[in-house]
Order: sequence, then structure tokens, then C-alpha cells
Amino acid sequence: MTSLLAGNRAQSVSARPKNLSLSNVLAYGEHMARFWRPGSERPRATLVDDEEGGVLFVSAPPSSSSSGFGHSSLERQRQRLPVFKYRDAILYLVENHATTIIVGETGSGKTTQIPQYLKEAGWAEGGRVVACTQPRRLAVQSVASRVAEEMGVKIGEEVGYTIRFEDQTNPSVTVIKFLTDGVLIREMMDDPLLTKYSVIMVDEAHERSLSTDMLLGLLKKIQRRRPELRIIISSATIEAKSMSTFFQARKKDLLHAAEDCVPSHLPAILSVEGKGYTVEIHYVEEPVPDYLQAAVHTVLSINDKEPAGDILVFLTGQDDIDAAVKLLREDTQDDRRRTSGLLVLPLYSGLSRDDQGLVFAPTPKGKRKVVISTNIAETSLTLEGVVYVVDSGFSKQRFYNPMAIEEDGFGERGGRRRGKEEEKEEKRRNHTYSQQHTMGDGEISDIESLVVTPISKASARQRAGRAGRIRPGKCFRLYTEEYFLKEMPTEGIPEMQRSNLVSCVIQLKALGIDNILGFDWLASPPPEAMVRALEVLYSLGILDEDAKLTSPIGYQVAEIPLVLALTSIDPMISKMILSACNFGCSEEIITIAAVLSVQSIWVSMWGAQKEFDEVKLHFAAAEGDHITYLNVYKGFLNSGKSSQWCYKNYLNYQAMKKVVDVRDQLSRLLRRLGLALKSCEKDTQAFILLSHWIFRVPIVLEFCTILYFVACIILRKAIIAGFFANSCHLEEYSHNGLYKTVRSSEEVYIHPSSVLFRVNPKWVVYHSLVSTNKHYMRNVIAIDPSWLIEAAPHFYQLRAPNLAPC
Repeated sequence: MTSLLAGNRAQSVSARPKNLSLSNVLAYGEHMARFWRPGSERPRATLVDDEEGGVLFVSAPPSSSSSGFGHSSLERQRQRLPVFKYRDAILYLVENHATTIIVGETGSGKTTQIPQYLKEAGWAEGGRVVACTQPRRLAVQSVASRVAEEMGVKIGEEVGYTIRFEDQTNPSVTVIKFLTDGVLIREMMDDPLLTKYSVIMVDEAHERSLSTDMLLGLLKKIQRRRPELRIIISSATIEAKSMSTFFQARKKDLLHAAEDCVPSHLPAILSVEGKGYTVEIHYVEEPVPDYLQAAVHTVLSINDKEPAGDILVFLTGQDDIDAAVKLLREDTQDDRRRTSGLLVLPLYSGLSRDDQGLVFAPTPKGKRKVVISTNIAETSLTLEGVVYVVDSGFSKQRFYNPMAIEEDGFGERGGRRRGKEEEKEEKRRNHTYSQQHTMGDGEISDIESLVVTPISKASARQRAGRAGRIRPGKCFRLYTEEYFLKEMPTEGIPEMQRSNLVSCVIQLKALGIDNILGFDWLASPPPEAMVRALEVLYSLGILDEDAKLTSPIGYQVAEIPLVLALTSIDPMISKMILSACNFGCSEEIITIAAVLSVQSIWVSMWGAQKEFDEVKLHFAAAEGDHITYLNVYKGFLNSGKSSQWCYKNYLNYQAMKKVVDVRDQLSRLLRRLGLALKSCEKDTQAFILLSHWIFRVPIVLEFCTILYFVACIILRKAIIAGFFANSCHLEEYSHNGLYKTVRSSEEVYIHPSSVLFRVNPKWVVYHSLVSTNKHYMRNVIAIDPSWLIEAAPHFYQLRAPNLAPC
């Protein structure tokens, strides 16, 4: 393997935000374990006004006083955390400032301890709740479990959490609540001012996800109406000055409260130092052609040459992680002497609770844990025992209109040479695109994709810092030092500035924000992206010419993602669901929508492609993938929702359980909207039986086939109602299955995973695009082109001669 010892540079990774250094040591309290409650005498501290008008606390020495509430092992661990010596300072700032910005290094304990400090100080009394948001579900669950353990309570009692599909809270008991950014936005549907919360802590704000940026803008609006609401912005690397400027309110914005009762409108800034050890940074001498293989080889080299200590590997996504886990486990089996001590575990957001537990459990004696993770382990989660970090230098991100970006991601950037192995990796990853065509005089084609891209220096430092938690560690970077110093970007691009904003616009409209273009963003989205999002929603009939939600369809479509906490659900899916009620097939369509709303339900096992194809053929429907999903769902229910049945049929059991959950929620939602649930299949069966018993019509195969055919037409028309813009026609005289999109004439092909692969119907509608060496359509159904005109006459002009019925 490539030598990783070249360019060895011992570096400290305890990077501090600029202008927030806490080098001076001043004592601000002799008894740090003593509780301080709002309204009492302020902590003894030296305050320094910063240039932003906020307050900056300098670091304090650790207190030697004992705890006032016990001497348990967990309590001693809490007191050893760096954030503990800032406890009184944090409480003072929260009492006296509407907004507090805390910049805390990874491992400082801010995520688990600050909510507890607030509860201990009385912010959760009188029926009030302290909320802490996280960008990821996995972080919500793990942090809530840790805090509940430290407080000695069961999860769901005093400490609870809420994520999609799971609400572990008790409204009458829960006082500390962890939840995702998207779930908190959803709660605004029922409580626009979030009145039950006294303090809302937005954690990991540096990730700048779409939901986080939206939440920050909404909280700023809420704070104008609720001056008593305290907001804490917590992060490891965030630019504190820009955040302070964003939340710096004007006095005239502070409504419904006397001026002398309002806390300072100037945000306070506090920097909390970590306790990281020195981390040696190792770079490769030459660019690696395949970062996945290089990561695996590096793990094996560390296991051979380095002392005991767990290993954390950063890769891009589930596909890469599963492949690396497989390679390492195979090596363990092939060479038992060399790697028998390796415990290889994956870590990504879709893991089951049991698999998550293995990652966070103590490493067994005589073993070395190898955790292969996405960037979720950069800051959101803390893994004890990690001494070595392997950094691929890549992460997977969404980009709007990414055709040029795709070249950068796999070209010479990052100091990597692209060879045959990397081309194979590119094909294997199948980065997913979703394409939406908008209405207008010109032909607008917008594409959003999930692509592998180089990380920023800020992310690289965070990754390295994970190695210095318990003792001096080492970080092996699979890129050159020259690239890190001269080419790697300093900061990442906020998701708001690189995303399709259709779902974002829908949510804001649902929350009553009509002036979308004037919404207060931390970083403004590209105007073109916002305008195109409005055009897409107009073409779907969700917005009218004044960019207001139409009634009833617009309001109903807007409510679906908020009610389900599906912050990124495609409005095309929502439109399809609501249209199905008019077609009398909502029972079937919500099943299809549930499948489309989760990750792939199929599990393709290496070396078993032939068996996988044969099993899939049993479920295949001639009309396409959507009808095939109905057959799969029926089989899953008939099996009693068996995990063994899923295994035998190459189906992802966890994904199928999510399908059931989403479908149940969709069913309840339609009832809540007063829309009847109808089944075209059940109606067909009832018609057959009625004809048999009343008119003595024999139940013959031909008759059943005709009625099945009619039911499939109804289903496909309902699907087209939402996805009419994603239509393609087979090129005449094409021998290789070449299709062209109707609106923009882009060349696309049916994906090999589709049941219509090599069938090549004349006309199809797809759900999403996948790009490898070609653009492939996934989730495809065959259609009659006349249905397009029927579904969207405003979108398809009759002048197009090739839209004649087949």
C-alpha cells in the first residue's frame, strides 16, 4: 500500500474559532458545582465586551470543589468534561441574553450537559420544556439515551426524543426533549410560536443543513413575538460573528413586552475549550487511485503496526461503508491470525437500534473496534476509545444542477488520479438524481444529485480531532499535504445554496410565510433556485399565479411533509397521493408513495445477482416498477411481516418496516383531511363477485385479466398526475434502449434494476434519475402518451405531434 508515514507532521487539532481564543485564565466562581438559578446573583466572573456587542467569557480553571448532588461515577464523568467549568457562565448568559452562541470544541460535553444545566437551573419548571435539536436522527437517539442515563431516568420520561416514526416523550413528564430540526419545524404547524419551550438549543449548527438554516430563520421570527424565548446556537466550528449579526434584533422588533423586562437583544458569544490530545497527521506521498481500497489497506496496516486503540474510518455513504465492512470481514476470515482481533462495524443514519448499540458499546477485551462511518461521526456523535482516524477526504452531498461538479468530484481535485478502479467505484455508487421539469416559455431542466465531493479543511480538522479524545492519536489522511494546504476549500457550502428548494418552499408556505423571497436566511439561497422552485409548484397546480397555495390541493400537498416529518418528500409524490383519491385508488397509491419515500427496498448481495434477478421476477408486473412494489408489499403482509421472508427474497427488512410505518401515517393523514381511502383492486374484486352472484357471470381468467388491466390503467393515471413532467419516449430505430425526455430531449435509459429493463415500452414516466456513465431512469412505468395531455394540458401543448396515443 502507499506509504502513509511520509509527511508526518505532529499537529494539535484543538482548532479555535478566530477572535474567540480564551487564552487568559480568570476565575469566575469558587464553588463550580453549586447550582445557579435564573434571577439570583450573577456568577463571579470577568466579562469582556466583544466587538459584536455580545459577551465573551474567558476560560476558567477546573474547580476542586465536590459535587453538591452525589459522587457517582457518571457524576464524576460529568464534572471532568470541559464544559463543566463554564456551567455558571452559560446559565448567566442564557438568563441575560435572548440568544447565546456557544462555540465548543468536539468532546467538550456541550450537547449532553447544557440541557441538564438548564433543567437544574429551573428552565424546565412550570410545565416548560428545554429542547435540543440535532441534524440527524441517530444523534438524537444516542444523545437522549446518554442524558437519560446520566440523570438516572428511563428514556421517554423526564428525558425524551422525537424523530420520524418514533415519539419517545410523555407530555406530562418530559422536561428535556431531543429532536431533529425537521421535527421541530413540523411542530410549528400546531404551535407556531413553540410556546411550550423555554429554551431551544440548536446543536451542530455548523453543518448548515437545509432544515437547520430554515429553523434558524423561523426561530428569529418567533423570538420577535416571544422575547422571553431563549435560543442557544451550539457548534464546533461555526462562524460566530455572522451568527451574532444574524440574531442581533432591533428594539422595534421586540413586541408585546416592556423594554425593562426584555433580555439583551445583543447575542452573547462563549467559547468552550476542549480537552483534546495532540494528534499526529499523516498524509500520502502520492494520490491514491481508489480511496475505498486505500482505507481498507490503511486499517490493516494500523492493526499490524500500531498499539491498541480503536479505529474510525470516514467514508462517503452506505454503499462504500458496506463494501469496506465486507472487505475487512472477508480478510478476517481469510487471515484469522492477523485480523482475528478486529471488530468491524458500520455507522450511518439508517442503522437499526441494535446495530447502533454495538458501535457505542465498550470494546471487548482483546479486540480492536473498527467503525466505518459517514460524516455523522465528525461532530454529531462521540465514540470513546478511538485513537486512529482514517480520512478518505470525501463526503456525499446534494448539489443542485451538478453536472460540472461531478467532474470535479472525480477528477484531479483532491490530488487523486482517476483509474479503472475508481471508474468501477463510480458505477457501483450510482449517485441518485431527481429531475424536475418546470413550466415556462423555455425548456427548463433542473437536476439535483447526491454526489461524492471533497471535504473542507474545517471537516478535515474535525475528523482528525476524533483521534485525540482519550490519549494522543494519529490521523491518516488519504490525500496529499499539498492538496490540503493549497487546494482544499476552507469551509463547506451550506446546503441551502446547493439544493433544490421545492420542499423548502412548500414548508414555508404551509407555515403561513407568503413572502418566500423576503424570508430572512442566514445565507441567502440562489434566486434562480428559488424562482425555479416556485415554477415547479405552479406547474403542479400547488401555487397560483400570485405564488399562493391553491385550495384545496395546495394546502393539502403542503401539509403532507409536515405532518409526516418528511422534510424532503417530493411534492410530486404528494400530488400523486391526493390525485389518487379522485381516481379511487388511494389504498394502492399510498403504498407506492411509501416505497418511494424510503431508501431502496431491495438488497443486492455480492455474487448472487442471478438469484436476485430470479426472485425479483416473481414480483414483476408488466406495467412497471410501481405495480411491482404493490406485489412486494402484499407478499410482505402475507408473510406476517417476516424478516426471514425478506431475507429469502432479497428485501431490506428495515426498509419494509418503514414502508409500513409511512403507509400507516399516510392513511391517517388522508382520513384527517377528510379524504376517503379507496382500493381499485378491491373494487375490481367486488365487481367480479357481484357479477358472479347476481348475473351468474362465470369467473373466468379472461374477465379477471380485463378488470386487472383496467385497475392498472387507473393506477398509472394517478401516478402520472404527480409525475407528468418526468415523461420520456423511446427513440425511433433505437436498438440500445435510448429514450429522450419530452421537455428537454435529454438522453436517458431504463436502469438495469427496473423490471422494464430491455422491455423498452414506447412511452414511460420515471420517478428519479441515476447517473453513472449514462443517465438512467429508476422506478419506471409504461404509459399511453394521451394520458399526459389528460393529466396536464397546461404542461403539454397539443402541437407536439408525437403525443398521439399509442
